[in-house]
Amino acid sequence: MKNSKKQFQRRTKIIATLGPATDDSKILEQLISSGVDAIRLNFSHGSSDEQRKRVELVRKISKKYDCDVGILGDLQGPKIRITRFIEGRIKLASGDNFTIDTAFNAEKGTQFAVGCTYKELTKNVDVGELLLIDDGRIILEIKKIDKTKIITSVITGGILHDTKGLNKKGGVSAPSLAKKDFQDIALAAELQLDYLAISYPVNAKDINHARDLLRKEGGHAAIISKIERSEAIHNIDEIIEASDAIMIARGDLGVEIGDAELPAVQKNLIKKAREKNCVVITATQMMESMITNTIPTRAEVFDVANAVIDGTDAVMLSGETAVGDYPIQAFKAMSRICASSEKQLPARDADQHQFEHFEKTDQAIASTVMYLANHLHVKAIVALTESGSTALVMSRINSEIPIFAMTTHSQTLRKVTLFRGVYPAKIGSIKTNHAQVNKDAIDVLVTHKVVKKGDLVIITKGDLAGVHGGTNSLKIVKVGYLVDPQEKLQLPE
Repeated sequence: MKNSKKQFQRRTKIIATLGPATDDSKILEQLISSGVDAIRLNFSHGSSDEQRKRVELVRKISKKYDCDVGILGDLQGPKIRITRFIEGRIKLASGDNFTIDTAFNAEKGTQFAVGCTYKELTKNVDVGELLLIDDGRIILEIKKIDKTKIITSVITGGILHDTKGLNKKGGVSAPSLAKKDFQDIALAAELQLDYLAISYPVNAKDINHARDLLRKEGGHAAIISKIERSEAIHNIDEIIEASDAIMIARGDLGVEIGDAELPAVQKNLIKKAREKNCVVITATQMMESMITNTIPTRAEVFDVANAVIDGTDAVMLSGETAVGDYPIQAFKAMSRICASSEKQLPARDADQHQFEHFEKTDQAIASTVMYLANHLHVKAIVALTESGSTALVMSRINSEIPIFAMTTHSQTLRKVTLFRGVYPAKIGSIKTNHAQVNKDAIDVLVTHKVVKKGDLVIITKGDLAGVHGGTNSLKIVKVGYLVDPQEKLQLPE
C-alpha cells in the first residue's frame, strides 16, 4: 500500500494492457507509480519469454514502490482470424468480390482472397449470412460456399490489415480453448498470475474446464469469464456463478449481438455481477482515440463515466497502453474520469444491498458493517481476511468509505486490486491475540496517513485465523485507543 492518500480518491480500478509501448521500463514504472491497479498480459501477442520478462519487471517495480499490482493473463481462445497479405494490407471497396479460403497460403493473401485460421469455418456459415472482420469494420455478405472457399461480396469496405479477427454475425460455434491456450494456462501457473481470463466461454462447463486445467498445473489464479458470445448472454447466470469475475469484452460481443443492443446488455451485466458478488470489468475501445491522441473524445469520456456510474469494478485499457503513443496520458485521463464520475454517485446505496437471506456469516457481517459505517461517520473499514471474500461483499454496496483488505497473503493482496473501493494492505500477522491484531491494523492505517487520533474504524475478523470465509465478528474502534480500554495507544495529535 503506497504511502499516499491520493490513491484512495479513486474507487474504480484500472487495468492497463502491457505491450511494446510499456516494455520501456521507465514507462511501466510511471504507470505503476501513478497508481495502476492491475496489468493485463494479452497472450494473443508476444512470446512466453516476453511475458515472463514483463511479469518480472512488474513485480520488481511494485516492490520498489511498496504497492500491490494484480497481474491478469488473457487467453487467446478460439479467435478466428484471417491470415496474412503479401503487402501486409489491402483496401476493399463496397461491391468487391472477396474470398475467404481455409486452404489458402497463410502468407499470400491478395486483393481477392485470404486464408483463415479456423479450418471448420465453411461448416459453420450459410449463404446470405454476414461475416464481420476487425470488430465489424469490414462487413462481407456470403454469396457462395465451395469446399474450402467462402465467396463474398463486400458490404462495408476499408483498409484490411493482416491477422484481423473474423466472426459471423450471430456467432460461430467453436471450442472454448484453442491449442495455444493449453500452453498459456501452463505459463499462467508457472508465473503464478493472479487472474486468468477465459475467452469465448459459452457456459459454466467451459469455465470449470479451464479452472481444472489451471489447478492441475499448480496455478491458483482467479478465473475471469470474458463475455463475448451471444450464447454466453443466454447462459449468463451459470457463467457468473462459476466465475470469480466477468469481463464485458465489447468488441466481439458487439459484433455478435449488434452495436445497438450493447449498451443495455452492458448495464444488465454489471447489475447482475454485483448482485451475485462477482467482480465485473468493462473493456474494449474505451479510450481508443488516445492510441494516437493526447486527449480522449467526449464520447469516450461519457463511455467510461457511464460504466463507473453503473457500478463496474474496473475499466480496462487495451491498445491505449499496449501499443499507443501516449500510455501514461491515457491512464491519467481514465483515472480522472473515474474519480470525477464517482462524485456523481450517491454517498451510499439506498437499500444497503439487503439480502432476504444470508447464506454465510461473512455476508451478514459485511452487510452490517456497511450499514454501520454509512451511519456512524466511520473513516475506514478494515477486513482482516484470508481470501478477500468479506471485502468483496462489502464492495458491492456503494460507499465513499475506503475498505482495506488486510492480510499476510501476497496472493490475496493482489487479488483484491480489482475489487471496487477495496485497497490491499499488508499486516505482519493475524494469528496473535485479538487486541494486538486490532492495534496492528490501526497502526497500518496511521502509518499510511489514512486515519488520525479520534477517527472511528470498523474492524472485521474471524475467531479462527487461517480459515477462509470465517469472518464472524466486527468491532468499532476509536483511533488512539487499544481494544483493551485499560491501555492507550500514544499517537501525536
